[in-house]
Amino acid sequence: MSLLAVGLSHKSAPVELLERVVVDDEGTRKLLHRLIGTPHLDEVLVLSTCNRLEVHAEVRKFHGGVQDIGEQLAAHTGVDLDLLTEHLYVHYEDRAVQHLFEVGAGLDSMVVGEQQILGQLRSALNTARSEETVAGVLGTAVDNALRIGKRAHSETGIDRAGRSLVAVGLDLVDTATGGIAGKSALVVGAGSMSAIAATELAERNVGQLVIVNRTFDRAERLAGQVGGEAVAIGSLRSAVFEADLVVSCTGAIGPVVTTDLLVDRDERPIVVLDLALPRDVEVAAASLAGVEVIDLDRLGGVLEGAQVVADVEAVRRIVRDEVGNYLARQRADRVAPTVVALRERAQQVVDAELTRLLGRLPEADERTAREVRTTVERVVDKLLHAPTVRVKELAEEPGGDSYAEALRELFALDPSATEAVARAVVTLEESGDYDGAGVRPEGPS
Repeated sequence: MSLLAVGLSHKSAPVELLERVVVDDEGTRKLLHRLIGTPHLDEVLVLSTCNRLEVHAEVRKFHGGVQDIGEQLAAHTGVDLDLLTEHLYVHYEDRAVQHLFEVGAGLDSMVVGEQQILGQLRSALNTARSEETVAGVLGTAVDNALRIGKRAHSETGIDRAGRSLVAVGLDLVDTATGGIAGKSALVVGAGSMSAIAATELAERNVGQLVIVNRTFDRAERLAGQVGGEAVAIGSLRSAVFEADLVVSCTGAIGPVVTTDLLVDRDERPIVVLDLALPRDVEVAAASLAGVEVIDLDRLGGVLEGAQVVADVEAVRRIVRDEVGNYLARQRADRVAPTVVALRERAQQVVDAELTRLLGRLPEADERTAREVRTTVERVVDKLLHAPTVRVKELAEEPGGDSYAEALRELFALDPSATEAVARAVVTLEESGDYDGAGVRPEGPS
């Protein structure tokens, strides 16, 4: 079995297409069951955010897995498969692991280093587990991605990149308005990006600062932090009418700042900074007289220079190290069933030979029998120790699976024995009792 990631994001698809493939919570559950019912997918997780739709899966065959995912994405979203395929990216095995870890660390986000992706990835994992579409292998990989994301934020300053995006956006707003200071500003939304924007606006000495959010308590809390005023979502029209500039970043699927709201301003100039994806601002709004819209497409050209390069590179190093460690553990785990089967086979031989020997020595007392058994088991254990330790070490290198295959051939191990151990490992992984160190049989090791 191998990991596969298939999806599209802000890096591979235009905003218009991303808006068409947005999947809500209920849609995610339906898509999970569509996918898990296909022939080549054994585990499935769907990660749907404002700027990506990704399927992570454990697959039996590469081409079959890609085909299954592509067809189900097209059927579920209503987007033509040929159009979808033009913008899909595909990562397999080692690269799929690397991509997953980069996503968790925030390296693949529109706003590099943003923490929201951790909550979204955790939610995707919880949903997949509740729908029973994720088990040991994929679940373990995602758990690692979440851990790596936390590590990236605790050990580096990657969070600064998100603040840089807002700063660059507001720099453009400052130029477009002839100066932010003293202007009336409206922030739509009260999430992490909106909080950064509101704080930055306050530091740039805007005049009136108004916060609008669907949940009034959150708007009130943010307004209190930045010295602004909170208003209910029902007052959005009047708030837009009064504003000189608007910053919008919500999780809404459809437009929040519509042409209807902006037409009411009687062509008075206004600049709107849209930090959301899907877009909060209706596309047609940019064509209205007096309205200038600055969105993520426009910011994309200047974002690269705004990233905190040293912090990003530090996170990349963390991801590279973690990918290497994870793959080494996976390769070692794959050889573990063979090692266990070999030891079990050796124990069977020892038991059979001791039974035969002691049957021919009826005069041997219990102490003698115990000493003979201990000695024989110690000899066998010493003979097996070096090759089993060495095969585990070799298994951590690329191509290490071939050493396990050689062991199976040399000792004529029954394939069903290794398969039984492998199934036991999966069961332990699903229960959370498997630590990745390998399953140890009872008896000498």
